[in-house]
Amino acid sequence: MAQPAQTVGAVVVLAAGQGTRMRSRTPKVLHPLGGRSMLGHVLAAAEPLAAAATVVVVGSGRDQVEAHLAGIAPHARTVVQEQQNGSGHAAALALDTLAELSGPVLIVNGDAPLLRASTVQALVDAHLGAGDVLTVLTATVPDPTGLGRIVRDAEGRVTAIVEERDATPEQRAITEVNAGVYLGDGPAVRAALTRVGAANDQGEQYLTDVLGLLVGDGAQVGGHRAADAEDTLGCNDRRELAARRRTLNDRVVDDLMRSGVTVVDPATTWVDVTVEVGQDAVLHPGVQLLGATVVAAGAEVGPDSTLTDTEVGEGARVVRTHAELAVVGPEVSVGPFAYLRPGTRLARGAKVGTFVETKNAVVGEGSKIPHLSYVGDATIGEGTNIGAATVFVNYDGVAKHHTTIGSHARTGADNMFVAPVTVGDGAYTAAGSVITTDVPPGAMGVARATQRNVAGWVGRRRPGTAAAEAAEAATARTSDDAQGTPS
Repeated sequence: MAQPAQTVGAVVVLAAGQGTRMRSRTPKVLHPLGGRSMLGHVLAAAEPLAAAATVVVVGSGRDQVEAHLAGIAPHARTVVQEQQNGSGHAAALALDTLAELSGPVLIVNGDAPLLRASTVQALVDAHLGAGDVLTVLTATVPDPTGLGRIVRDAEGRVTAIVEERDATPEQRAITEVNAGVYLGDGPAVRAALTRVGAANDQGEQYLTDVLGLLVGDGAQVGGHRAADAEDTLGCNDRRELAARRRTLNDRVVDDLMRSGVTVVDPATTWVDVTVEVGQDAVLHPGVQLLGATVVAAGAEVGPDSTLTDTEVGEGARVVRTHAELAVVGPEVSVGPFAYLRPGTRLARGAKVGTFVETKNAVVGEGSKIPHLSYVGDATIGEGTNIGAATVFVNYDGVAKHHTTIGSHARTGADNMFVAPVTVGDGAYTAAGSVITTDVPPGAMGVARATQRNVAGWVGRRRPGTAAAEAAEAATARTSDDAQGTPS
């Protein structure tokens, strides 16, 4: 039986940086990937620790960040770093708000979207197991250029974090680097932060200096290597964001395949971390599953389909379709080239076919809307067929109105249903009809003008055209046939 995650006293997320290299009006930590913001991924990685308090340090774009936190982590409190005086300064501001802080405190950067809960838990386990005052998460990388090196003594204890510009040639050859995640005794870290100076090129207080101060005090400091170095990667510009998206998506798709999902082409299949896909489902090339989408066992999606916050039932098939906030029931067929807008609910065995758009529409079991139609603000019963090129006229320019089509009804091609209107159970409507009043159950609704042919119109109004010549020849043939004249 799995052991519950160790509880920490507090989680501090540093999310005040401006992120100028992103070249964006959006704060860096709010850029999305895999269904969450960068900040959201970091908070999700720390959530299983069940910390007594979570503090997010905000600064640049703080109004946007605070609004985002209210939606994804309303329990988190924020502290404002008015001036960007470094990571040490930010951490000190956060710890100052935790008057009763006891136990370990986790300090992590808000731009580490690949950080996994298992990696964070492993850091906690290593810290508690070793009895360290401070443990830093590290990673071994093939190219450590630009990163702080982890210096250890002969016994493997961490003695310093040396930035590249300050490193000796021997230290620059070290491939174990600082991952920017720290777990330490709360009071000890807070006390050390009060001694961190700003005597450096940037004039800032660095969180890394805490480690050196604690080592100087004789405290036991450790380093835990992440099992996967990619967990520790930050994100500073759009190219790195794209790379992190690819890594995250590869992880998600790989997990799906291991769980029994067929992904025909992983390179073109994008699935958010918030999506659920059942066993024996099939995802074809060009599929995007976003938000809170759920695809049930045995369903088939794609190719070239984008589903957002959409539910797909068992055995359903969704082909070249865009859907948002829709429910596709079991054994339903959708597409190709269908658009399911919010409020669409398709019952078992229903069909929405080629070039069909639905919105706020409930379609009953076994009912079909095969092609070239718009169904908005409507309820359709079971076993009904909607003819091709049908439009549910739901908007009068001021308000939306509802149309109801009963069960086992048959509506003709090129119908318009001008809402509010009801077509009863078992009723029919004639092709080309504009239905403006209710059709009783079992009745045939016919609403179209009598056809009138204006003889000779083309010859008089379009003389000399190919159409006029063809009409003249056809008229002559008809006359000859009527008189029995050989051609």
